[in-house]
Amino acid sequence: MSAAPKSRLGRGLGGLISSGASPAPKAEAVAAAPATTAPGYQEVAVHLVEPSPYQARREITPEQLTELADSIRSEGLLQPIVVRKTGDKFQLIAGERRWRAFQQLKLKSIPARIVEASNASAAALGLIENLQREGLNPIEEAHGFASLIRDFDLTQETAADRVGKARATVANTLRLLTLDAEIQGFIAKNLLSVGHAKVLLGIADTAHRALLARRVIEEGLNVRLTEKLVQERKLTTGSGRKPKQRSLSAKDAEAVANIEKKLSSHLGARVAVLHSAKKGRIVIEYQGNEDLQRLLEKLGIET
Repeated sequence: MSAAPKSRLGRGLGGLISSGASPAPKAEAVAAAPATTAPGYQEVAVHLVEPSPYQARREITPEQLTELADSIRSEGLLQPIVVRKTGDKFQLIAGERRWRAFQQLKLKSIPARIVEASNASAAALGLIENLQREGLNPIEEAHGFASLIRDFDLTQETAADRVGKARATVANTLRLLTLDAEIQGFIAKNLLSVGHAKVLLGIADTAHRALLARRVIEEGLNVRLTEKLVQERKLTTGSGRKPKQRSLSAKDAEAVANIEKKLSSHLGARVAVLHSAKKGRIVIEYQGNEDLQRLLEKLGIET
């Protein structure tokens, strides 16, 4: 007899929703039997479920959603969504991608666990679920922590305790939000690592910081080389030399983000536009040879 699968919810999430709730069934039971027969779960109408206003995830790519929908069609739903009752409807706490996949599949109902949770607990639960699934990029994590602190008047220490993180981790993640929107976009698209971001935070001049961020991407510089460039910059700060280019204005950054969204939607892939007044670069991400071939066909390039 095989061992029961470990819960993905973890101690923090389980502790917040365990009060008065029935034990969660095995994943196989949820997939094989109607949710109404599994303790602690029931089927709810898909159209009665609403997204959470505290959702930390900012982007769900079409290809990720299609992949999940195909998996659900083939294997069934292995982990139900978590919701709370709000009037005649249900508000999502965890499982937005699963819910949207059910919408894409045009299914009428979805297995759900209904729990009682305050606004603060609902926000923390959603953030914990996303963190434990490693589904958030660093900027989304930062916005999630910021929302907990801002919306529920929590301290960094209290917020960290809510999600089972060290206070220093939360503090360092929140620092990412002090970077320019353009650089935050690079981090969100995994063009820059958190390690790069920490180095860039050591540069006070926003224009030079933006220039260096673009150079890191264009030249594929690692964190160590980036640190070296920052140190060289600090040594020449008093020389009167200033960067010749300026960072994008809010209006230009919004226009570039718009172009990125249109290209991403058209190609079905993550796209980053590195733009400046004189030159730029378009970076298109792909997953393996088959995805590269698909993109080449989409672009009308014969191989």
